[in-house]
Amino acid sequence: MLKRFFPDVYIDSAYKIDYEGLYNAGYRGIIFDIDNTLVEHDAPVDERCKNLFKRLHEIGFETCIISNNDEERVRPLAIAADSKYVSKAGKPNPKNYYKAMSIMKTKTNETFFVGDQIFTDVWGANRAGIYSILVKPIAKHEEIQIVLKRRLEWIVLRSYKRFKRKKENERSKGNN
Repeated sequence: MLKRFFPDVYIDSAYKIDYEGLYNAGYRGIIFDIDNTLVEHDAPVDERCKNLFKRLHEIGFETCIISNNDEERVRPLAIAADSKYVSKAGKPNPKNYYKAMSIMKTKTNETFFVGDQIFTDVWGANRAGIYSILVKPIAKHEEIQIVLKRRLEWIVLRSYKRFKRKKENERSKGNN
């Protein structure tokens, strides 16, 4: 039951992903969450974020930011990052993940998603059939409703880590 919430990959930061490797594997579009994925909640785009998007575009990626925030929050960030965007995305509904792919002109098998929340970001990407990367949140202090969701996410992450260890053990036994 919990597997529907599992990311394909769980990594420390959106800034530590092997984007070149993913591009070489055939991915061409990246859908990003904003808050606590690229910048702290309610913070503007910083130089690190701008440099990341510049690098991604130089590699050859199309990018689209999707957020449940309103246009007033999302548009300035997307402009600063030189990215396409969808505001009021209604994640985890997959509808706007598809819209983002349409905007980028990519397909599900060549698009991946990067976000910091399991029950909105990852679940939505999984429902849309795209590769999902969960990152640890940038900020340590969050609003109470997010803190409560993080406690539930901890249960999913614990199950995810056990599942991954089991798969790795099975692979290592198969190689012997």
